[in-house]
Amino acid sequence: MKQLQYLLFSLLMSLSCSVFAAKLSYSLEPQKIADDTWLLQGKLEDFTRKNGGNIVNTAFIVTEEGVVVFDTGPSKRYGEAMRQAIDSVTDKAIIHVFNSHHHPDHFLGNQAFSDSKIWALPETGKLIAQQGNAFAENMYRLVGDWMRSTEVQLPTEPLDLAATPLMDVGKHRFRFIQMKGHSGADLLMLDETTGVLFASDIVFFKRALTTPHTPSLSAWIENLEQLKNWQYHTLVPGHGPIDTTGLAVEQMADYLRWLDKTLTAAASQGLSMNEVMELPIDARFSDISLTRLEFVRSVFHLYSRYEEASF
Repeated sequence: MKQLQYLLFSLLMSLSCSVFAAKLSYSLEPQKIADDTWLLQGKLEDFTRKNGGNIVNTAFIVTEEGVVVFDTGPSKRYGEAMRQAIDSVTDKAIIHVFNSHHHPDHFLGNQAFSDSKIWALPETGKLIAQQGNAFAENMYRLVGDWMRSTEVQLPTEPLDLAATPLMDVGKHRFRFIQMKGHSGADLLMLDETTGVLFASDIVFFKRALTTPHTPSLSAWIENLEQLKNWQYHTLVPGHGPIDTTGLAVEQMADYLRWLDKTLTAAASQGLSMNEVMELPIDARFSDISLTRLEFVRSVFHLYSRYEEASF
């Protein structure tokens, strides 16, 4: 009888573990967007225990020398799922990984790529070292068991753009650009061979932008104006669908100008933060996901600066 009970218990535990594992599966599906180039597109959502933090775009390029990865996602589990997705496309080794900036959904998958060179701007490496553990702890609170076993894996290779503005990997030539509008240290990568621009979180498309670490909206707008002069075919935003029309940059710049104007006017009128949070959002941004949520957050992040400037 005890043996039967033990077998039933073992069976139930096995089934529970299988259900748990299936529930926490990212099921990443590579989408080919150019020669040798695949995108893993995140959801147009906020972090939840349902999506496991899969709201970010990551990508990989298969070259003759090996695979190049741009951003690694929000968790060790995501990084492992990303490797499986890469393995479904190629058996080549992953040789270069690039972290675009220090926000958690862009680097907490690094553990899965510890056998590769992990590049980041020097400032990004410092910010991950300073803030990475706090970001990881917050992600545990937001998405729960999806984060199991996730620890901060620092970038291993400082990307000094003065010394290395270009990198040739196989037939692909990658150009690196540093901007600051989103996080203070934002890495963009242009594949000059295919014309694909990996714009990181300098560009959000059809998903409201986030502002916790922007040095200023004006700096961000300036970055977007610079992008309008670049030669590329396909833009991969940090969040949202790819764009081949230029609409993504226009939408971003338009929203940022509206946000700056709204906060400036509110501060000049002496509105409280709570009053600003209740202001209407322009109807032309109605098709952008999470506009109300991110507007409220932006008011919380930025409004005190506008109040100080109005005195």
